[in-house]
Amino acid sequence: MKTEIIKWIFRIVASGILLQTLFFKFSGAEESIYIFSKLGIEPYGRIGSGVAELIVAILILIPKATWIGSIGGIGIMAGAIASHLFVLGIEIKNDGGLLFGLAAITLLSCFLLLYLDKNKLFNLLNLK
Repeated sequence: MKTEIIKWIFRIVASGILLQTLFFKFSGAEESIYIFSKLGIEPYGRIGSGVAELIVAILILIPKATWIGSIGGIGIMAGAIASHLFVLGIEIKNDGGLLFGLAAITLLSCFLLLYLDKNKLFNLLNLK
């Protein structure tokens, strides 16, 4: 029971962050356009990453599919963090590193969710 509560906390944190940022991607917010222009993938990267994040957020909220969403979230957030570290910088348009911090929190939440659901992954891979 306690583990389920912990899983739901991490599900809500990861999905909440992913879903909250969708508004900015899909509405064409100035910061989103700036980020994806700097990466050289505006508008397709912005919209594509938004769709991927929506799918991942939904999967994370479905208990039987949380591990799949977590793997997707780890991939997406690893890309976001790498973009910050190697192209964008930690701080975007004077945000004090907020976007980087949200990506790090989401990445950590996805790693913890995957760890807590490791048995589902191991069963799929026939590992013990």
